[in-house]
Amino acid sequence: MAGFSWRLPPGFPAPKVPPDNPITAEKVELGRRLFYDVRLSGNGTQACASCHKQEHAFTDGRAHALGSTGQSHPRSTMSLANVAYGVSLTWANSHTTRLEDQMLVSLLGEHPVEMGSRGRENELLALLRGESVYVRQFPAAFPGEADPFSLLNVRRAIASFERTLLSGESRYDRLVWRDDQAALSESARRGMTLFYSDRLACSRCHTGFTFSGPVMWEGSPTTARGLADNGLGGPFRIPTLRNVAVTAPYMHDGRLATLGDVIDYYSKGGDGSPGKSRLVKGFTLTWIEKDDLIAFLESLTDEDFLREARFSNPWLFEPAPAAAAPRRDTRCETVDPSGLCQPAARRPLRK
Repeated sequence: MAGFSWRLPPGFPAPKVPPDNPITAEKVELGRRLFYDVRLSGNGTQACASCHKQEHAFTDGRAHALGSTGQSHPRSTMSLANVAYGVSLTWANSHTTRLEDQMLVSLLGEHPVEMGSRGRENELLALLRGESVYVRQFPAAFPGEADPFSLLNVRRAIASFERTLLSGESRYDRLVWRDDQAALSESARRGMTLFYSDRLACSRCHTGFTFSGPVMWEGSPTTARGLADNGLGGPFRIPTLRNVAVTAPYMHDGRLATLGDVIDYYSKGGDGSPGKSRLVKGFTLTWIEKDDLIAFLESLTDEDFLREARFSNPWLFEPAPAAAAPRRDTRCETVDPSGLCQPAARRPLRK
């Protein structure tokens, strides 16, 4: 798209971008900073990145997401890897199709509370206006606007950043796209054969370059927003298997702790939901085959994606002079284990 150069993994098409929010480098960089800013939460304790941690492929390692007030969510946090291609964006609502719209639930939703910013939108924007970095970045991202500081522009910027979270440089990709014959172990190769076999039918649901349910991209045909019942008693979105080895626990409610548990669940044919997909039919595996399938799923981990600097927290390290070591952002009063700046509750970071 004009104004932005995508860094697409091999075999990936350009993501579809809404006409009312064209992507630019300035929006992406602003969105990245907002994504890691705890001032977007009602009590100043939580950022988007609190639930979407880079080292976990932008999940949080919890069975149930935890909101800024400590309220537990009934669902687990979904990975943001390749979220730009999603036809729908939540576990059970196939009508939420735009990142800009989905963010309203995270920012303002009350049942349950996630970020918890409803009723303090003006205070939130005042805090952002008081940050010198944003004084430069908002006008650059939204030129020509009399007042670029708006909740809509916050959502547009974060959505732009999230669309750049592309993951497609795993060991599997090195084999398929770069003909690196040493990329997969013999065990993982056998597991790949099992994954694509009719006996297991894993690839019938986890399809295509995202290893997920339906996707869309720039110029793609219209795609049905399908959900599927995998035997748990309800239709849910089919999540990506890219980086699945680092996104435990599994299922919409985090009920399964390991990949081995997931394989055991499907091998017995699910939990007997009467509406389950006909593809969840059960199968038998030897313990060697189970290990092989896990080895293949582990080969879908994109190590670069988990530590790529352009996706990381910009509040920790500000740009340093040439040939100088990066310096820690002194505006962080404390830094939590996930690397997020933590100011005192409901106060702006010190300038």
